[in-house]
Amino acid sequence: MRPRAWVSACLGLIVGVSLSASSSNQAAATQTPAAPAAQQPVEPPKAPPAHGRDPEEGPPPFPAHQRPPAPPEVIERGKTNYASLCSACHGADGRGGQLGGVNLLRSALVLGDRDGELVLPVIKKGRPGTAMVAIPISDENAKAVVAYIHSLQAEGSQQGGPPPGPPVVLNIVVGDPRAGSAYFTANCSTCHSTTGDLAGVAGRVEDAKALQNLWVSGGRTTGAGGHRHRGGPSTAAITTVKVTLPNEVVEGALARVDDFLVTVRLADGTIRSIRREGDTPKIEITNPLARHDALLGVYTNKNVQDVTAFLATLK
Repeated sequence: MRPRAWVSACLGLIVGVSLSASSSNQAAATQTPAAPAAQQPVEPPKAPPAHGRDPEEGPPPFPAHQRPPAPPEVIERGKTNYASLCSACHGADGRGGQLGGVNLLRSALVLGDRDGELVLPVIKKGRPGTAMVAIPISDENAKAVVAYIHSLQAEGSQQGGPPPGPPVVLNIVVGDPRAGSAYFTANCSTCHSTTGDLAGVAGRVEDAKALQNLWVSGGRTTGAGGHRHRGGPSTAAITTVKVTLPNEVVEGALARVDDFLVTVRLADGTIRSIRREGDTPKIEITNPLARHDALLGVYTNKNVQDVTAFLATLK
């Protein structure tokens, strides 16, 4: 009798569970379905800011974008000095000029500079072995130039982008042709002639900006829109070097020179670097544009404007 009682109890338990499950399903089926949640309106994506960074993006990553701007009068003074001393190489908007200067808006040195501690030494002392010569400018004006460069970086839509506003259009034929003729006679006529190599130069180079870049660079640009020579500078403009070693003499185009090495580009196109220790070995550098390079450090804004205005008459 005990086995039958145990089987009866199990059957009763199974029937009870089945009835409970059936009742739960019927209750769930008779419930009114919940109304769907109201769909939230989708906000259209925000348009990117026309210029500069969106304030909601957080602090910008570069020091030039983190500092408060310099006073407007300082930036304006820096802009004036930059236009006369720097724009020929680095461009009117800092993105690189037609004389081969670097893009200052993307320069790691300028981006890492906070208050001129990195840029000022380059302005005041130049960079040996490059076209960057020491600029004769007061410390106050040099700091204003740095403030102006940083203002360009802060206004850019993104790193390396152009500053806001329309493209810069310059009217640079604003000098005195007579004063330019006098300056040309005193400083340029030894090597150049208005009836020789420069005869009709304004007719060959119609764009005044390209003409100015052509003569300031000493011919490093073609004059056709101010672009650099596609195959490098002309043969006449190449700086050469002669290195006298104990058993040989190495001659070729100067690729680089510093206190430790002199690098020569040989006639077959190969590169040879020679170690230096003081004045050993003896090196002789011939730079056909040495006079032009020297004048880059002493030209005034008026000198450049006057000579350009004078050359613009040579049609």
